[in-house]
Amino acid sequence: MNMSIRVLIALAAVLWMGAGQAEDLRIIGEDKVFVANSGSGEEVEITRQMTPCAKNKGWLQPLVPEPGIVPVTEIEVLNAMNDEDFILVDMRTQEWFLDATIPGAVNIPYTEVAMRMDELGCSKGDDGWDCGNAMKVLGFCNGPVCPQSPTAMRAMIRDGFPAEKIYYYRGGMLDWDALGLTTVEGDL
Repeated sequence: MNMSIRVLIALAAVLWMGAGQAEDLRIIGEDKVFVANSGSGEEVEITRQMTPCAKNKGWLQPLVPEPGIVPVTEIEVLNAMNDEDFILVDMRTQEWFLDATIPGAVNIPYTEVAMRMDELGCSKGDDGWDCGNAMKVLGFCNGPVCPQSPTAMRAMIRDGFPAEKIYYYRGGMLDWDALGLTTVEGDL
């Protein structure tokens, strides 16, 4: 590619990016700006904007949403798919699940998981949930900025599910898809 074509492509990209005002997204909680020390004593403002690469709005989620939860990578997700002690749970809302999910995942939306813990090996008694025979749950949602699965996991723990039986794939569908791993349409 000759130099003039490269310059035109670069100029077009700059104009395209400046054509619309980028939306400022939350970084942590409600904050849209994070101030960090640059190391030389100067402060640097870290911002996050919706770009072609920033596909999800949300806000950054911790690697371990609650003490005891086990963070996992794609390798552990792949191994869990063939482990009968695990259930792979897509904790996103149904429309996301139906569009595309990780093969073998079941959909228990984050708003319903605390009511459906019987599907995870718990039994409902007069005093609440008994999760002594609970399965290992590998949960995920849309990725590092999606609060759906961390919210579900907190509700599970609140209602008696053992944190050490919860495995969190923080990368979620964003990382799974970015890595080119197989997805399937969800089936209810």
